Amino acid sequence: MIVSIIIMLIVALIVIALWVSAVQQHKEKQEAERRKELAKQKKIIEEAEDVLINSTNIPMSENLLRIIQRRVYDALASMVQLSPTSKELKNRLNESKERLSAPIDGNNSESLVLPDNDKQLISLIQGIKKLRSVLRSEHGKGKVDSQIFVAEDKRLEKLQLRINVESQIKRGISARSANMIGSARQYFEKALATLSSISYSDEYTNAKRNEVESYLEAISTELKASNATSLKKKAEQEQDDLDVLFAPKKKW
Repeated sequence: MIVSIIIMLIVALIVIALWVSAVQQHKEKQEAERRKELAKQKKIIEEAEDVLINSTNIPMSENLLRIIQRRVYDALASMVQLSPTSKELKNRLNESKERLSAPIDGNNSESLVLPDNDKQLISLIQGIKKLRSVLRSEHGKGKVDSQIFVAEDKRLEKLQLRINVESQIKRGISARSANMIGSARQYFEKALATLSSISYSDEYTNAKRNEVESYLEAISTELKASNATSLKKKAEQEQDDLDVLFAPKKKW
């Protein structure tokens, strides 16, 4: 009888140990998933805040700014649910909510000033690409109206086009000023190829296409003139050589 009780106690202890272990593993798994989700939401907030900081260089409409602000708010709300005892997160969530209700000034312009530094130019392009990515993500979640999405994405697309075309033209003009005609032609041809690849046309694209084509025509004329001059000099040199060769020999 005592042996049976001892065996039952041992079995019970084993079952309890296994249950405790399973519960502990489940808690650890939940904690790992919680931390993973917190890190994910934190990254979303950091990227969104970086985009807002870059808004000083990129013209951003009120709709776009609100989309970014809402993205930050939603991420903070998720973090508060995951860490309900965190006062810091709750304070940040309240601040984010206040920003959403505060008035905001947007900029619907499609023009911008290109930086002279290539590193800054690359950063500007990356910023616009990130904005478009965020816009697509929020639209995919059903948080952005399709009409707003199409309008904002098209505006950002035009900004990318302007940066690409303007930078190529700027480099082409610089190369031409340095008498690097071949390089200048390549830059202008790239700009023209970019303009020709788009499926729409407007006042800006038509004006830039005419501008680039005029540069290419001028370069073509310059190259023809340069080649003609070179051929003329070569012909004159060959004639001089023949004159020397067939000139009457002097008698000594």
